[in-house]
Amino acid sequence: GTSKRIKVLTRLTLVVSDPSHCNILRSTSANIRLFDIIAVFPKTEKLFHIACTTLDVDLVCINVTEKLPFYFRRPPVNMAIDRGIYFELLYTPAIKDSTMRRYTVSNALSLMQICKGKNIVISSAAERPLELRGPYDVANLGLLFGLSESEAKAAVSTNCRATILHGETRKSACGIVYTVKKPRKVEEEETTLPAFKKAKTQA
Repeated sequence: GTSKRIKVLTRLTLVVSDPSHCNILRSTSANIRLFDIIAVFPKTEKLFHIACTTLDVDLVCINVTEKLPFYFRRPPVNMAIDRGIYFELLYTPAIKDSTMRRYTVSNALSLMQICKGKNIVISSAAERPLELRGPYDVANLGLLFGLSESEAKAAVSTNCRATILHGETRKSACGIVYTVKKPRKVEEEETTLPAFKKAKTQA
C-alpha cells in the first residue's frame, strides 16, 4: 500500500522577558500567521499571566531547566485552559542532567497542582537523535510529572493534535468559515428550470 506523506509543521517560539516583546504576537503581521504553531516562553509571572489571558498563542512553554521565579496561580492557568491553550513541558533536560531533572519534576508538579493535569503537552526539545524517546516512554515520564495514566497518554497524543487544531483555527483568523448559499432571484430560477417545468409554470 501507499504510505501517507509526512506533513512538516512550522513553529515559532518567542522567549519574552519584557512586555514589549508581546507586541510582536499582538501584531497582525502575515509572517506571524504563517506558522502552524506559535509558542511563547514567559520569563516572569506578569508575562506568564499575559500569555495565558491575552496573547493569541497555541502553547505556553514551562521552564524546566531552573527553579521557577514565580508560583503558578489558578486564574491565568484556568483562563488559558478555557481559551484552548496548552502548556508544554520538555523531557530532554530531565534525562540529560540530574539537577535539571529535579527542576523539571518540581516545576511540573507545581503546575499540576493548579491545572489538574489538563492541557499538558510533553515535548522533547532534543538536539540529537539519541535524546529522543518513544511515546510510551514519554508517557511514563509523565507519571513522574504528576499526570495520571490517561493524562500522560493524552500529553503525547490527543493534546498534541488539539494544539495543531488550535493553530489552524488561529490561522483562519475567525476560526470557522461559514458558507451561506446565496438566494437566487426568480429570473435565475426560471432560466435553470428544465423545459417541461417551464411549460408548467407558464401555463
